[in-house]
Amino acid sequence: MPSRRRDTPPPRTANTEVDVLRGFLDYLRASIAAKVDGAPEPAVRTAAVPSGTNLLGLLTHLTAVEGAMFLGEKVTDWQATFHPAAEDGVTDVVARYRESVDRSNTILDTCTDLGAPLPRPGRPGSAPSVRWALTHMIEETGRHAGHADILRELVDGATGR
Repeated sequence: MPSRRRDTPPPRTANTEVDVLRGFLDYLRASIAAKVDGAPEPAVRTAAVPSGTNLLGLLTHLTAVEGAMFLGEKVTDWQATFHPAAEDGVTDVVARYRESVDRSNTILDTCTDLGAPLPRPGRPGSAPSVRWALTHMIEETGRHAGHADILRELVDGATGR
C-alpha cells in the first residue's frame, strides 16, 4: 500500500495583511516542497500528462519564479524552467528551492509597506508592489502545488498537502 501524507490545514496567522499573505505563501511553499521531497526517480521527472509536466520540473520552475520575483534574477526562457537538468536529483532541486525561498524571505523581511515597490536588485524598470508580488506568488505557487498534488498521487499514491 502506498504511503499517504496527512493533510495539513491552512495556517492560522495574525490578522495583519502582511502576516496573512506571507503565512499563506509560506504554507504553499512548504506544501509543494514536501510534495516533491522523497518522490521516487525516475517517476519524479517523468511526464504524466501530454504537456510534459512533471514534479521535478514544477519545483525547478518555482525556483526560477522566486528568483525572478524577489531576487532580481533574469529569466529569458520560462518554458525551459520547467525542465530540470539531467544531473539534478530530488534532493538537489528541493534544497535549491528552499534556499531560494529563504533568500526571498530575507528580502521580504525588509518590506514594511505592502504598497511600496518591491525591491528587486539588478532588475531595471518599475517593480510591482510588495502586495501584488505576494498575491501573485500565492497564485503561482498554489496553482503549481495543485498540479503537484495530482502528479504525486499518480507517481506513488501519496496524497495530502
